[in-house]
Amino acid sequence: MAESSRPETVDVLVVGGGPSGLAAASACRELGIGNVLLVEREVEAGGIARHSHHTGYGLRDLRRMMAGPAYAQAWRSRAIESGVDVRTECTVTELDVDDGPRRVWVTAPTGRRAIDAGAVVLATGCRERPRSARLIPGDRAAGVYTTGTLQQLAHVEHIRPGTRAVVVGAEHVSYSAVVTLEQAGCDVVAMVTEQPRATTFGAFHRAAGVRWRFPLHTDSSVTQISGRPRVTSVDVTGRSTGRTTTIACDTVVLTGDWVADHELATRAGVAMNAAATGPRVDTAQRTSAPGVFAIGNLTHPAETADVCALDGRAVAGGVQSWLDGGWWPSDGVDVIVFDPLTWVSPSFVTDATTPPRGRLVLRANAFRRAPRVQVTQADRMLWSGRVPWLVPTRPAYVPTPWLRDLDRAPGGAPVWITVR
Repeated sequence: MAESSRPETVDVLVVGGGPSGLAAASACRELGIGNVLLVEREVEAGGIARHSHHTGYGLRDLRRMMAGPAYAQAWRSRAIESGVDVRTECTVTELDVDDGPRRVWVTAPTGRRAIDAGAVVLATGCRERPRSARLIPGDRAAGVYTTGTLQQLAHVEHIRPGTRAVVVGAEHVSYSAVVTLEQAGCDVVAMVTEQPRATTFGAFHRAAGVRWRFPLHTDSSVTQISGRPRVTSVDVTGRSTGRTTTIACDTVVLTGDWVADHELATRAGVAMNAAATGPRVDTAQRTSAPGVFAIGNLTHPAETADVCALDGRAVAGGVQSWLDGGWWPSDGVDVIVFDPLTWVSPSFVTDATTPPRGRLVLRANAFRRAPRVQVTQADRMLWSGRVPWLVPTRPAYVPTPWLRDLDRAPGGAPVWITVR
């Protein structure tokens, strides 16, 4: 493989061609930033929406409801028409942020080369945990997929995944997998979740129950996958009862349980928000590395595509400010959450910049209806109000008008977010 010895120079390098990356690159060009390069490791930009042949995309960002492939095409077209240099089949293997310009090494079919960028926007997204990460024991059987793999199998390769499927998870993406399985001619025979009930919207779950009538095993885990060379059954065990049921199937789809695709940022030494599994960012989506921003589901796995696109649009102003000689924060105020909340993003405040959509994103590990959330600093109440719900795997939001009243002095007291 050829390696170029002379680095290419760009104003902005966006790593990742999903909705957040395409939106960020487009917005940078619309602000007049001259040389914007987007690199994507897949053969086509657009993210997982390219393979999601169901509607529901684009409402918040493009103001119209679209199917996944059309939505991906809309953002690809917008980026190219705005003048973004979009390069696919390009994998960023290294990010160096120690000295001087930010340098990335990109491997493509044409060879490996270095690129020096004035600013880098990381938009590498997130992924579902595979079987190995979930520690599900049993035979090494064929027929076990994540939702993303299932969608590529069904809609790109046009291969029927199987005839009888068990879906693991009961969140939004789980029901997307059910739709894909139906389109591919595979029946869903059961859905399994460790939660006490489904975590998708109630209307989705009820509609699915009417249409497909598969049983939902709550408070349960898949404790064994059996079959060689292909899956023949799974064992489902109640977490509180200990009772095990064997379900005959030839397909298992592992949905949700998202983790940020953070390896590039981690290797570069970017500070991480360990609970959210992605880089720690402030309200302007700045990381700990000067000139490096992180957006989309890399920082809050997993939001919908249109929310990620709005992240991308919001970051462009901060990128332009940095390129124009703006400062980069080295200190600020931590935002800390307490049980039943598990993480918050952004988790660091350095100035009065309003975060994307004017809110912080929260996750919780318990169900609560209309709980009161309080934001405090030392003995001061900054904000108190009710959120519609707390549901595991689904976002809740806290508005941020209180940022203007925050004491942001270096070494200042952290912000606490609690549920009452």
